[in-house]
Amino acid sequence: REEHWFSVVGVKGCRVAMAAPSDYQEEKEKIKTFLREFYRDGQDGKEWTYARQLTNLAHREQIELVIDLDDVMDHDPELVEAISNNTVRYASLFAEAVSGLLPEYKQREVMARDSLDVYIEHRLLLHQQHRGEAAPRDPRNIYPLELLRRFEVYFKQQSRCKPLSVRKVNAESIGKLVSVRGIVTRSTEVKPVMSVATYTCDQCGAESYQPIASPTFMPLVMCPSAECQRNKSGGRLYLQTRGSKFMKYQELKIQELNDQVPVGSIPRSMTIICRGEVTRQATPGDHVQVTGVYLPLARTGFRQITQGLLSETFMSAHRLVRVKKVDEEEEEGRELTEDEIEALAQQRDFYDKLACSLAPEIYGHEDVKKALLLLLVGGVDVNPHGMKIRGNINVCLMGDPGVAKSQLLSYIDRIAPRSQYTTGRGSSGVGLTAAVMKDPVTGEMTLEGGALVLADQGVCCIDEFDKMMDGDRTAIHEVMEQQTISIAKAGIMTTLNARVSILAAANPAYGRYNIRKSAESNIQLPAALLSRFDLLWLIRDKCDSENDLRLAQHVTYVHQHSVQPPAQFEPLDLRVMSRYIASCKKKQPVIPEALTEHIVSSYVDMRREARGNKGGMNQTFTSARTLLAMLRLATALARLRMADVVEKEDVNEAMRLMEMSKQSLYDDEQGERGVRAVDAIYAIVREMADPDTVRFDEARQRILAKGFTPNQFEECLEEYERLNIWHINQSRTRITFV
Repeated sequence: REEHWFSVVGVKGCRVAMAAPSDYQEEKEKIKTFLREFYRDGQDGKEWTYARQLTNLAHREQIELVIDLDDVMDHDPELVEAISNNTVRYASLFAEAVSGLLPEYKQREVMARDSLDVYIEHRLLLHQQHRGEAAPRDPRNIYPLELLRRFEVYFKQQSRCKPLSVRKVNAESIGKLVSVRGIVTRSTEVKPVMSVATYTCDQCGAESYQPIASPTFMPLVMCPSAECQRNKSGGRLYLQTRGSKFMKYQELKIQELNDQVPVGSIPRSMTIICRGEVTRQATPGDHVQVTGVYLPLARTGFRQITQGLLSETFMSAHRLVRVKKVDEEEEEGRELTEDEIEALAQQRDFYDKLACSLAPEIYGHEDVKKALLLLLVGGVDVNPHGMKIRGNINVCLMGDPGVAKSQLLSYIDRIAPRSQYTTGRGSSGVGLTAAVMKDPVTGEMTLEGGALVLADQGVCCIDEFDKMMDGDRTAIHEVMEQQTISIAKAGIMTTLNARVSILAAANPAYGRYNIRKSAESNIQLPAALLSRFDLLWLIRDKCDSENDLRLAQHVTYVHQHSVQPPAQFEPLDLRVMSRYIASCKKKQPVIPEALTEHIVSSYVDMRREARGNKGGMNQTFTSARTLLAMLRLATALARLRMADVVEKEDVNEAMRLMEMSKQSLYDDEQGERGVRAVDAIYAIVREMADPDTVRFDEARQRILAKGFTPNQFEECLEEYERLNIWHINQSRTRITFV
């Protein structure tokens, strides 16, 4: 019988010793009973959860054994408390109990799979030959248990225990099982670490074993065998790599989440040490929940002297799962079923409903929200014969102050499963791409990923884009088109993946948009950068008494009730939206050959208009990238419908969005877009006439692609037919000019 001694600090600093006796042999029997007898009621009767896993362990079909503390709670509540308060000891007790139970569950002989099996088998054979015909000894008496084990025991925290923030984990938690939430900022490579060292004596040939529990160890030098001590031969020990046991080892650094940091503080970090099967579970940028044991880092030698009474701490991970930012659930949680997806997609005006559910607290901006929805879904990557055409959509919101650009960015940062948020002045070129750092563990020069690398396969939101230094802004050029970052620094030459959609927000050059100057003068960003944005959304804050009244009512309602005003329909829940978008991303729609001519002619028309309106305000930056942008938007729209083929309506909607992105540039103080829309439609139809007839369907598609509504088109048809300028046949297939 052993005893635990706990020291408790009293109110006035006095220490009171309390004894908590624990019979570990009795505890081990409890553990064996739990592993043998625990079951759940399933559809086919009793499911022996751990007995089945023990059979797999005995046959080497499974490596990790995860003990769910909820199961232990159902079986023995006292055991759960003991495990939570003294995790390291109970992990070894569970390992010993499993080692004792495995022979009972072994149903067939396992073939020797690794060199360690062959090594131990060979040594036992030699040992038996030396001993003669005597009964063979149990290998567990010769070799340490750590060397013979082929499994790892981990604990899963109870579901009722909420994860803590990094700063809440303190001295009280040392030695206990705790759960922490954070974002991974850096991770080392997975390397082998020695868990059992095997030595051979150069005089007598005897073997010695040294289990290693700390990061550093002092190798054995003198042979401890009886023969060497009897002969006083002073045999030297040499390390045998083949007979030693190694484990996978990885270090992670996690940092507090933004919402967990108190006012005026900076985020704290914690080192997580992963061994065995817990490695390779997370990459930098992931939001994770780690369950593990909080321990002090044991230093030796000179480091311990310089460290004094202070001790560095780390967490030895038992379980590591990625979590979603929106609802703090595990990422491997429930997905939408096919019936739920179909029910959502079949709703009337589902596209509009999805767009309006993005940031419903923000008034208006329906088309901007549609563009951001397509950015979240993304197009399809195309890789023809080694060439790569990106599928990610880049959007730039450029507008006057106070049009809710930053609010939209922060909402997208929240809903995207993987994202980074940064600002122009607060980011350097190195901070966006990658920095060369010295690894504190190995001393090597390593790369530390910046915001664009951490947001790989996600969204990077950059606010105040116009206020970035020109030198820093050039770092984004390669990422936006090639989706990679090439590095040649400090002898490191490599290419990092940055498959990221960039959402930038910027103000015009003069603070507010100056309608008397051209778009290029207002934007003042290099054309090489602007052509990489699929949609450049120019938003003007125009004076309109009716619109201003509705906006003011909306804002005051949100302030008063902290919720958006009642709308025509109920906005979709944030969790449902994020799950639906994740389902959409799995689709890979294709563009049929039948649409080729329509897409080509649409692009040629756009180029012709851009060339014809060289001095115009709204026709700028039309290049071959515009055609690719149109295809990306069309495939994203098909994904949103959960379709496998792009349709003509998708292409028309993509063109409409590109047209609407510059709609607010029109100076409509005199109501140009409202009153003169009819005249603009007439001019387009007149231009299409060949010589005096126009096909009704072609005219309608062209007008809708230009950003006009079907009602405006019908109004124009009626007005000019009344003026006897054109006639429409009865079947409405042809428009004929008089």
